Amino acid sequence: MAKVRGAIVVDIEGCKGCGVCVPACPPDILMLAKEVNGKGYHYAYMENPEACTGCSNCAVVCPDGVITVYRVKVK
Repeated sequence: MAKVRGAIVVDIEGCKGCGVCVPACPPDILMLAKEVNGKGYHYAYMENPEACTGCSNCAVVCPDGVITVYRVKVK
């Protein structure tokens, strides 16, 4: 069976930094950035992108729908 690697894209300007996605991530790769977006919110980002499985839990729990998940089969 092929392994699956995931990646997320966060709409930085749309993220309000609520942090709901951080504990929803099983491999614990999401964090809130120290930097802020144009609205003054700390946005979510991938701290350890290599560990992302593409489970999409973060996108499901995001109240603003600013997270897009991509999955790629790795040989």
